[in-house]
Amino acid sequence: MQRIALLTLVCTALGGPALAAVDVTDPWVRPTTAFQKSTAAFMQLTSSSDARLVKAESPLATQVEIHQMVMKNYRMKMQSVALVELPAGQPIALRPDGYMVMLTGLKQQIRQGDSIPISIVVEGSDRKRQTIQVTALADARQVNASGEVVHAHHHE
Repeated sequence: MQRIALLTLVCTALGGPALAAVDVTDPWVRPTTAFQKSTAAFMQLTSSSDARLVKAESPLATQVEIHQMVMKNYRMKMQSVALVELPAGQPIALRPDGYMVMLTGLKQQIRQGDSIPISIVVEGSDRKRQTIQVTALADARQVNASGEVVHAHHHE
């Protein structure tokens, strides 16, 4: 057992530069109705070095893509994007009026308070990739006219 631990330590030390440390804060998804087959996930990503978000997956959806809301011909439109740049030290918000992770082909309804597993794949400037496991909370937040997320308050 000690031999495996030592080998792991040596391989880690000789493996070259460490991957970018990516801090994921406030991950959440929109709850769905019984008939909805898609939803979106949001979070804030801060990378310690230049990197990019290149992929996302979830066992609860048949397809997961990175999307962006853009203005085209005076209308907001959602489009798939290949990646989201994560400049070193700069918080990048995935939010309803910008970048987001779209989960389509949902295998179940997502209810308020559910925990949703999502894997995000981040690629460093050295092209090395790391997968980060995220647990997003289903939360019925709203967006105000200026695009800011407003936390929903539930009274029982």
